[in-house]
Amino acid sequence: MARRSLGAHLSIPNQRITAVADVTGPETEGIVYSGNWAGPVYSGNGGTYTAVTGTFTVPTPSEPVGGLGHYGASAWVGIDGYSCGIILHTGVDFMVHNGIVSYGAWYEWYPDAWHDFPNISFSAGDEVRVTVTATNTTSGTAVIENLTTGETVTQDITSSSALCQKNAEWIVEDYSVGGSFIQFANFSSVTFTNAVATTSSGSTQDPSGATHILDIEQNNEVLTSVTTGTSTTTI
Repeated sequence: MARRSLGAHLSIPNQRITAVADVTGPETEGIVYSGNWAGPVYSGNGGTYTAVTGTFTVPTPSEPVGGLGHYGASAWVGIDGYSCGIILHTGVDFMVHNGIVSYGAWYEWYPDAWHDFPNISFSAGDEVRVTVTATNTTSGTAVIENLTTGETVTQDITSSSALCQKNAEWIVEDYSVGGSFIQFANFSSVTFTNAVATTSSGSTQDPSGATHILDIEQNNEVLTSVTTGTSTTTI
């Protein structure tokens, strides 16, 4: 299944839910509920974050029982998008339609157009490292490495939309296609390891100290559960 056949893929800033009623399943104190993002997020002052990286195992997405249509999700790392409306990020989509699974790599400097990485492939179980680096507020680099196959893709990016460099995050997203969220796939879990954010001072931070933990909530149902540890997070 090609993502382009569904319409324009769009990975967008966190869509925070400010009021929730009649939630199916427990809400947890201290969790920020989002319509599209799940994972740990750092919030700092402007100019704080210069790079984010993490490694994960490519999951096998599945459709819910009785599910119809296209289902998907995306695992990525990024700078900004939580308390700043610009995002530099890169990651891997995992999709399923009528039992057929497919994957695709991409990079995006939102709100500029999303772009795919055509010269890299994935299978369930592959180990993948994703990294974004902000050279300055309007230029940076996205890198995706399939550590299992040895394939690597790199893209230098420039944008007229300046990063704030306030946020660093490791995210599973229910991304948007054609103006609506794609139906969120089942995928067991995604665990980022060797997850590190680098600051402008040269120090590093990992998910265990994240400022916010986000879970996806849609139609009054919490769809994800996030845990963090030293240099790791499971979503």
